[in-house]
Amino acid sequence: MPLYTKRTYRKQVRPGDMTCFGVAVKETDLWVCADRNLADETRDLIFDCRHQIESYMKLTPGFRDSLVPLPDDPLAPPVVKEMIRVTSQTHVGPMASVAGAIAQFVGRGLLQFTKQVIVENGGDIFLNAHRSLTVSVFAGSSALSHRLGLLISTDQMPLGVCSSSGTVGHSLSHGTADLVCVLSPSAALADAAATALGNRIRSVEDLERAAQWADRIGGILGGMAVMGDTLSAWGDVELVEV
Repeated sequence: MPLYTKRTYRKQVRPGDMTCFGVAVKETDLWVCADRNLADETRDLIFDCRHQIESYMKLTPGFRDSLVPLPDDPLAPPVVKEMIRVTSQTHVGPMASVAGAIAQFVGRGLLQFTKQVIVENGGDIFLNAHRSLTVSVFAGSSALSHRLGLLISTDQMPLGVCSSSGTVGHSLSHGTADLVCVLSPSAALADAAATALGNRIRSVEDLERAAQWADRIGGILGGMAVMGDTLSAWGDVELVEV
C-alpha cells in the first residue's frame, strides 16, 4: 500500500513542543498537534463542520458533484459560504476546497483552547505556531520527494498549505503534475487554488505559467509545482533541504 494511503508520513509530524493525536469521523481523518491533547474538542468541531456541509448537500444536490463554481448563497452555513467564495475565485467546484476548509475550520476552532495548532487533513494543512515550521514535500515518484521542504515563518501564520496532484492520491485532477502546493491565509482557498492550478499543468512548459495563473486568482502568498525532476516556485516561498 502506498505511503500516502497508509499515512505513515504522520509519524514524522511530531513537534517537540506540541502533543499530537489523530481524530477520525467518517471520511474525515485529521492529524492534529496542539499544546495539549484536544481530541474531544477536535471531534466536536469535525461533527459541526461535517453537519454544515452534509446538511447543505441534502438541500442542494448539485453542491457535491459540481465541477464549476456555484452562485453565492446568503443562507448557506459558514463553512459552505467559504467553500463557495473561494471556488468562485478559482473556477472549480465547491468540493475542491473541502479538505482545506475542514482543516481551517477545525484549526481556528481549536485556537480557543490552544495557542499553537497544526491540523493536517490528507496533506492539506492549517498552521499556527510560535516558531517557524518546515513542511516536507511529497511528490509521488518524483526524485524531489522528501528532499525538499517549505520553510514557514511565524509572520506567515496562520496559514493554509494545501496540495493537489495528478499522479498521487484520490483527488480529482485534470492535469499531470506530481505536485502543486499553494500557500494562502485561507486553507480553503489554498486547497481550491492547488486544484485549479493542477488542472492546468499538463507539461513541463506549463510549470512556468503557474505563477501567472496564481496571480490572477489573488489571495495567494506563493506556491510550487513539481513534474518529474522539474520544479517551479513563486511568491513568498522558501525551499530548504530536508
